[in-house]
Amino acid sequence: MEPIKVIIADDDDFVRDGMRIILGMDQDIEVVGCAADGSEAVQLARENIIDVVLMDIQMPKMDGIEATKKIVAEDRGKVLILTTFDDYELVNEAIQNGAKGYLIKNHPPEQLKDMIKSVYNGISVMDESVMDKLTASRRIVEAAGFVKESFTQRELEIIEQVAKGLSNREIAKALFISEGTVKNYISTILEKENLAHRTALAVYYLTGEK
Repeated sequence: MEPIKVIIADDDDFVRDGMRIILGMDQDIEVVGCAADGSEAVQLARENIIDVVLMDIQMPKMDGIEATKKIVAEDRGKVLILTTFDDYELVNEAIQNGAKGYLIKNHPPEQLKDMIKSVYNGISVMDESVMDKLTASRRIVEAAGFVKESFTQRELEIIEQVAKGLSNREIAKALFISEGTVKNYISTILEKENLAHRTALAVYYLTGEK
């Protein structure tokens, strides 16, 4: 199998070099290039065949959210946000611009590698601390924008499990239905709400924002 081709975009030299070394030790991952700002990341993605972009948010010239928007719009690769910020508004903005995952910079190398592989394989990921914060926000504001009446009871059960970060297999086991049924339900829900992927669905459920 071809290695997963990755770009690292971060304005901190130490972070970029460290991640390049760490990821370079995994035979399943190939670091194609590094960018010091969002515009460099977009250019690298345009000049190379890329699978996943590790994207910081706050960078000079062009921030990570704008760079994500451009890369996704041009179908240049999947974006995994890797940052020190866990503000749910930033989370929501990044996801609405097409990010497939959102992680805080405190994960051990092996977990980071696993997250990259998950995003590459089409599985959206979100940091547990970010998910906890979104959940707390939901308890406080009751997610006024999320209308429960728009969904069947089974759809709500599945949405709640998605918001907990469970995979289709885990949801199927928890609800005693087939994995294929879960997949069909999620596809229907995403289409109904005009959402791009399951992470956006989780954010919508937890914050009421699309």
